[in-house]
Amino acid sequence: MIARLSGILIEKTPPQVVIDCHGVGYECEVPMSTFYNLPATGEKVVLLTQFIVREDAQLLYGFGSEQERATFRQLLKVNGIGAKSALAILSGLSVDDLAQAVALQETGLLTKVPGIGKKTAERLLLELKDKFSIDGGATLAGTNQAKSASGDVLNALLALGYNEREALAAVKQLPADTSVAEGIKLSLKSLSKV
Repeated sequence: MIARLSGILIEKTPPQVVIDCHGVGYECEVPMSTFYNLPATGEKVVLLTQFIVREDAQLLYGFGSEQERATFRQLLKVNGIGAKSALAILSGLSVDDLAQAVALQETGLLTKVPGIGKKTAERLLLELKDKFSIDGGATLAGTNQAKSASGDVLNALLALGYNEREALAAVKQLPADTSVAEGIKLSLKSLSKV
């Protein structure tokens, strides 16, 4: 019903913003990734939105990109994930990080999001398995072997003391048909250049 808001940002209190569109103030909840990229109050802003009607409320969620909104919509389709949980996931993880976690079937990243336990993370990964792509289409889950090798490389980097963000970024750069040993070697080289 309401797909986009364009107007003046008049209020910012995480995670809510109020946008004045020709005299009508729309209150939107936004993920923190969108919130941090908003202009100062009094400036013009454009948000893509998702309007949700519940029995007790009508809620508007705003997003800075189509990719974020599409991911939010996919998350809502997962059994047991509501709008608040989907917003928390998008606040805790970038869309690329979420796609990487889904491709590698890594519950560790998802369980760090408040309100997402191990069982919910596993259900998310299962239901989103074939719905996310990395870098616009090339998924690591092309073959079970490639998926397994990437997961093994990621686990090796984590065991060596690299944080998850660094390790995921290094694994993301690997060619799809890389063996575990070669993947670790290439990842360590790329991480040492940083």
